[in-house]
Amino acid sequence: MIVASGSNTAPSLAGMRVVSGEFGGRILMTPEGNTTRPTTDKVRQAVFNSLASMGVVEGAVVADLYAGSGALGIEALSRGAEKALFVERDRSALNALRGNIAALDIEARCAVYATDVMAWVPAMRGVDIAFVDPPYEFDGWHNLLDKLDAGMVVAESDDPVEAHRGYTQVRSRRYGRTWVTLLERLS
Repeated sequence: MIVASGSNTAPSLAGMRVVSGEFGGRILMTPEGNTTRPTTDKVRQAVFNSLASMGVVEGAVVADLYAGSGALGIEALSRGAEKALFVERDRSALNALRGNIAALDIEARCAVYATDVMAWVPAMRGVDIAFVDPPYEFDGWHNLLDKLDAGMVVAESDDPVEAHRGYTQVRSRRYGRTWVTLLERLS
């Protein structure tokens, strides 16, 4: 299911690829311009190795918030996630995202929401893992975590994300200038 329409801004093939699994090696389109920050192959590999060791991806429903090209949600689907929900509002990113979903023929396993993440998150239900990769200098983590209801959050940011209200930090690692923090919902 793809919700809302996009623009005529053309995405590009920039060499970003699905790292492993069913779609391993497939090239993904990325948005034109610099309004998104794609998660590198190295970082995605590390994140998914960690999630695989925890056994949480297979059969999961994932949400890719601030989705950009959809690389994180698509990687999860490639590694056995059941369904991916993508939330993105940038038109160029939406075009790349929709193009990637169509090229991989995974429309039946995806839902795309062309809206603001903070407006959409309160309605989110039944998500096992939320991938959250907001724009640079994002300072709304506490507000987002207050509204977010997911079993696990994979937070990508400029600094480590502190556990907040209902979450505990499982791990936090730095990859270049990017920090990836895994937060797990407390029972």
